[in-house]
Amino acid sequence: MRLDDLDRRIVACLLEDARLSFSQIGGQIGLSAPAVKRRVDRMRQDGVITGYAAVVDPAALGWTTEAFVELFCTGRTSPDEIYASIRRHPEVVAAYTVTGEANALVHLRAHDIKGLEEALERLRNEPNIVQTKTSIVLSRLLGRPTDGPDA
Repeated sequence: MRLDDLDRRIVACLLEDARLSFSQIGGQIGLSAPAVKRRVDRMRQDGVITGYAAVVDPAALGWTTEAFVELFCTGRTSPDEIYASIRRHPEVVAAYTVTGEANALVHLRAHDIKGLEEALERLRNEPNIVQTKTSIVLSRLLGRPTDGPDA
């Protein structure tokens, strides 16, 4: 589906505050509330908008430690096999296959360094993961919604 400028502006408004009413969005972009609703309904039906979620500060939930972990896997491990290995670890909040030496890049969150170490040990015990390389986050400089126009 192709998005026009108005669709993109609606999505930008929803990414900024998903609780805005159709009337409030329409006031910001120059459309009536029913026109905004029709466009949002169409984007939901077409899979452009896949849902709405609360954005929560991880530290408020006690997840104060985060890291990015490069995973090095055995042989020709497929993305599906990597997914099967990491999905059962609740500390994994995002994962990507990547180019370069590593097979995947995993974003972990834990309550503290001890929790991070335990999560890393469990990951390292997966049969297809032979090595990891971890970078611990010192401070978050920028955090945008993952599907935003500038992401």
